[in-house]
Formats: sequence, structure tokens, C-alpha cells
Amino acid sequence: MLEIKNLSVHYVTDAITAKAVNDISFSVNKGESMGLVGETGAGKTTTALSIMQLVPDPPGIIVDGEIWFEGKNIIYNTDKENQAMRGNGISMIFQDPMTALNPIMTIGDQLNEILTTHQKISKKQAKKQVIELLEIVGIKEDRYNDFPHQFSGGQKQRVVIAMSLLCKPRLLIADEPTTALDVTIQAQVLEIINSLKAKFNMAIILITHDLGVVAETCNKIAIMYAGQIVEMGTVEDVYLSPKHPYTKGLFDSIPKLDDDTTQLIPIEGQVSNASDLPTGCYFHPRCRFCKDICKTQQPLIKGDAHKFMCHFDVFTKGAIK
Repeated sequence: MLEIKNLSVHYVTDAITAKAVNDISFSVNKGESMGLVGETGAGKTTTALSIMQLVPDPPGIIVDGEIWFEGKNIIYNTDKENQAMRGNGISMIFQDPMTALNPIMTIGDQLNEILTTHQKISKKQAKKQVIELLEIVGIKEDRYNDFPHQFSGGQKQRVVIAMSLLCKPRLLIADEPTTALDVTIQAQVLEIINSLKAKFNMAIILITHDLGVVAETCNKIAIMYAGQIVEMGTVEDVYLSPKHPYTKGLFDSIPKLDDDTTQLIPIEGQVSNASDLPTGCYFHPRCRFCKDICKTQQPLIKGDAHKFMCHFDVFTKGAIK
């Protein structure tokens, strides 16, 4: 359904060039769910905006690569083609539900507008479909004429989910859909996404920094660091046998219920600055396994089904002690 080939996206200003996404490739099949995981600034949201053809221009520029959706390279789409694709083909749950809704329009009017724009149906038909979908995500019909400020954070997120699913997209991009929600509401939101995925047979790209959320929701996972995908494979392969030091660092920094260790192992240092990326492997300044080659040479992608970007197979072959 979706194939990204060697995508690079830069943000260019008079002062700096920030290399937000650097030569990434991955694919998502129909009905499949993929988790895109990494720290803040890893390039996850820029990747999503590139797929939606919503990278702000200026200063954002897709400098290289291809984005194929259902057999067409959408980088060459016209504005009219992109507008037709969004909503019907690809839809997105944006990061902050507090700012994704228009504060001066009722929830019903906002959702109605989407359907009447994309589906060309009457307002009466649109209202019926909106109410049905709001019910599915747990919003009662009597809230149809309420304004966004009358909803809690969790309720706003449900409305945003309903908004993204109104046109029954074939691909849904969910950008941090559980951020700023308490654990109970997080679980409910994930359950809604999972059930709707099955109901509409959608493909999903779930952007998050929470490895637990990916384990609950996704078939496969891609780990991003400094605009690169440093490891990718099935959730089972990556969780049970991480091959990149950054992936291993993420797992080591998570508390485990069955482990009595009192101190977690953090990843030292800060994420590399996109406007001043290091030479060689972008992760080498923070890597406890770093060797001389890591400082000068960019590693290549290794592996077939389970891919990783490292000079060494650190954890399975003992190349580094």
C-alpha cells in the first residue's frame, strides 16, 4: 500500500539547514500496523507530514526520495490530487487534540464539513454518519452540538480519531495519539484504534516514543534516530533480539515489573542536532560500544526481514565486548 524509498527532508533557512529525515526506506502493507519509534526530534512527525504532503514549504523541502501510495508516486501530486487523497486515501490523527479542533465550531459542524467536502453527500446524510461514528468512539449523540472546550482531553482525542476515520481511509497515520492522556484513557484510545483497524481493514502507522504502546498495537516496528531508521523488523524480532545499540538503550531505560534492579541504564548525552550531525554513525557520540570506524564511516543497512544500521552485530555475534 505504502512504500517509501530513500526519503530525505530538510528544513532550510538563511542561517541553517536542518536534516530532519535522512535517506529512510520502509513499506506498509494493507491491513498492517507499523510503529515508528524514537525520541523527540528523531524525524517521526516530519516523515508523517511528508506522506500527507503537508511538509511546510518553506522551510521544509523533500530533497530526495519517493513516496508510493497505491502504485503512484505522490511526491508529484498536484494540490487538487493531494486534497482528494487526504481523508479518503490517507488520514492522520495529529499530535495535539487540544489544537486540532476549531474552537469556534461545534464538533458536529466540524465533522460534517469533512464528509460534505470529501464525500459529496447531503448534510442530513453526513450528520447521520457523524453521529454513528461518534457513538463508535464513545461520544454520545447529545454532544453533537457541543464546542471543543466542553470536552475533556480524552474526549477531544476520541473526536479527533472519529474525524480521521470519517472517510474510511485505507491508511491511518496516528501521531502520538496517547500523549498527555492518563493510563486508563490511553488504554481506551488504543482499544478504539485496534477495533476500528479491524472494522475498516486499515493500514496504520503509529508514531510514538512508547514501546509498550507499539507492543499492544503493531505488527512491525521501525526505530528512528537523528532522521534515520536504525532498526526495523517484526515487533517480536526487535523486542526479543534488538541489534542496534540505540534500540538496546531504549529497552534498558524502561523499568520492568519482573526485575528487582533499582537503577536503570540511561542513554548518555543528547539527540544529535539535525543542523549539525556528527560524522560517521550519527549515534556514535552516545554509543557505549563506539569504535574508531563508527566515528568516520556511515554504517550500511544489514539484514533482510530484521534490518539494522550498525557496523557490528553487537548483541548476537559478540563483535564488541
